[in-house]
Amino acid sequence: MVTGFLDLPNGIPSHDTLSDVLGRIDPVAFRAAFTAWATAALPGLAASKCVWMGRPCGAVGTGEPGRTSVSAFAGRARWVLAQQAVAEKSNEITAIPTCWRCGPAGAVVSIDAMGCQKAIAQAIVDAGADYVLTLKDNHPTLCEDVQL
Repeated sequence: MVTGFLDLPNGIPSHDTLSDVLGRIDPVAFRAAFTAWATAALPGLAASKCVWMGRPCGAVGTGEPGRTSVSAFAGRARWVLAQQAVAEKSNEITAIPTCWRCGPAGAVVSIDAMGCQKAIAQAIVDAGADYVLTLKDNHPTLCEDVQL
């Protein structure tokens, strides 16, 4: 049994209490604090950084449509560093730059074909990182250039 991390003289907080506390955390401040902690806790984080597209997920068995999210995932550490929900009536292209803000310089970012966009590639380069983007035949001129 692990002891010494947290003294709870009144017992374990209820689900509602935990939900209230977590609901009051400023997501922007939490992202900044978590990114600073993760970078300090995991030397070489930049070298293991990639970005991938999340899949829609909904409540199982309810028939409710899922929400799509974009995640920044440190592959070597197997840590999800950031997540950004995709807005309704939008797609992953708009969420990737928001999620990428946590990205460290020197990272290698891999994104599926949805993220193969000039603006996304430029944002990654501007942040001091490199990218590997999946290319499909829906960019025929670029595909021909790459094949040459």
